[in-house]
Formats: sequence, C-alpha cells, structure tokens
Amino acid sequence: MDFEPWTIELGELDRKLGVEILEQSGPRVVATMPVAGNTQSFGVLHGGASMAFGEALGSWAAVIHASTIGKTAVGLDISGTHHRAVRSGLVTGVATAIHLGRTTTSHEVVLTDEDGARLCTVRITNLIIERR
Repeated sequence: MDFEPWTIELGELDRKLGVEILEQSGPRVVATMPVAGNTQSFGVLHGGASMAFGEALGSWAAVIHASTIGKTAVGLDISGTHHRAVRSGLVTGVATAIHLGRTTTSHEVVLTDEDGARLCTVRITNLIIERR
C-alpha cells in the first residue's frame, strides 16, 4: 500500500529560529536558519540553536520516511559536535540519511556557514512507530 509522504509544517520554535525549508524528502532535508536572533551572550550562534535546528531537520526527514509506510517517527538519540563559531549570516543545514529502515532511521545533519565551512555535525536516530 502506498501512502502520501508527510509535508513539513514548521512548529513554534522553528518559526522563532527563522527556519526556511529548501528541500524535503526522507533521504534528505535542506533548510536555512539566520544567525541573527539565535546568538548567545558572546555574540556567536548558540549551540542550542544549532542542536534544535539539526534535530528538526533529522526528525522531519525521519517522519517523511515513516509516513511513506503509514507510520510516524519519534526521537531516540541525538548528539552533536560544534566545530567552529559564526557571528552573522545564514546557516544551511543538510540532513542526509545514514539508514532508513522499518523500525529506525539515522541521519547526519551538517550545518555550514555561507562560505561552506562546517559549523556543527549532528547525528540523530529516530524510532518508527504506529501513528496515534
């Protein structure tokens, strides 16, 4: 049986972060987030904003994948490594599937600055469950 893929709907936090979706599928989600409005007290992009952005992209990709088999997905594990700071501009996030299974998904989310320098790497695993 074929199911219609879920389409990303921004939540409150996503809107507050200024997230804009550029591409969406189970294997790959691409979006942007401005640095402005998402900085910490030292004037650089907040690590929590990076993690929230990465979590959103990886989770959206997992839910899109799960929706094609009539299910949904919930977060199971997330980790992130912050590589460098950024003070301005636009951050691009690309979630790429590592594994798309029937019970779990794993995505690597790479956040880069406008010059393409890697800012943060997020790895997220989601559990595929029945819709409620």
